[in-house]
Amino acid sequence: MNRDSRMNEVFSRRFVELQERFLDLTITVDSDDGSDYYEYGQWQGWATSVESLIGAVFGESGPHYTHFTSGYYDCKGRGYEVRGLNHLFESAKSDFDGGYVFNVELQVSGEVFGDFVALSRQSLSEGHKDVAAVLACAALEDALKRYAALNKVDVSQKTMADIVNALKSARLVSGAQKSLLDAMPRIRNMAMHGEWAKISEPDVASVLGFVEQFLLTKFS
Repeated sequence: MNRDSRMNEVFSRRFVELQERFLDLTITVDSDDGSDYYEYGQWQGWATSVESLIGAVFGESGPHYTHFTSGYYDCKGRGYEVRGLNHLFESAKSDFDGGYVFNVELQVSGEVFGDFVALSRQSLSEGHKDVAAVLACAALEDALKRYAALNKVDVSQKTMADIVNALKSARLVSGAQKSLLDAMPRIRNMAMHGEWAKISEPDVASVLGFVEQFLLTKFS
C-alpha cells in the first residue's frame, strides 16, 4: 500500500465514523408546534468534526468546505438545518468515495505519512508488536521533524525529547495533542533500545493513533 492509499484509508474511515455519529444524534420535538431540534452540543460536536475533515480533504478554499461552513454558521439546531448540513457532508463523502478529490495538500500529507505507518499497522495486526513499535516510532519522528522544518524550527541532530520541547516552546502543539506528545519520547526510546517487555500493544497503537491525528491536523 503506497503513502496516498494509506492516507485515503484514514480519511475514509473518518467519513464513515461521522456518518454513523450523525445517526446517533438526539432529536427533540417541540410539543407546541411539532418542530424538531437536534440536542444542543451534540450536533455542534458532529459538525465541528465534519468541518475539520472536509477542510483537510478538499481544502478550505473548495466549495464543499465553504458551503458547509456557511451552513454551520447559520445553523441554530433546527431539524431541517442540521439535516441540510448532513446533506452537504454526504455530498462530500460521495465525492471522496468516488475519487473526485483534487487537493495538493492531500498528496503532501501522503508523503509525510510514509510507508512506515502502513507497515506498522500491518505488523501489529499480525502480532508482531516489536516490529510495529520500531516502525511506528520512526514514522512519528519523521512527522515531527518534517513539521518542525516546515515551521523553520531547527531540530537537526536533536533527540526526540528535544524535538518535542522545541515544538512546545514554539507553541506549535497545544492542548490534548501536547499532553499526548509528552508520552511519545518514552515509547520511542524503549523501542529504539529494544526494551520490548516494557512496550505493550496499546503503546504502539497510541503512537500510530497520534501520528494519524497529527497529520490530519498539522498537514491539512
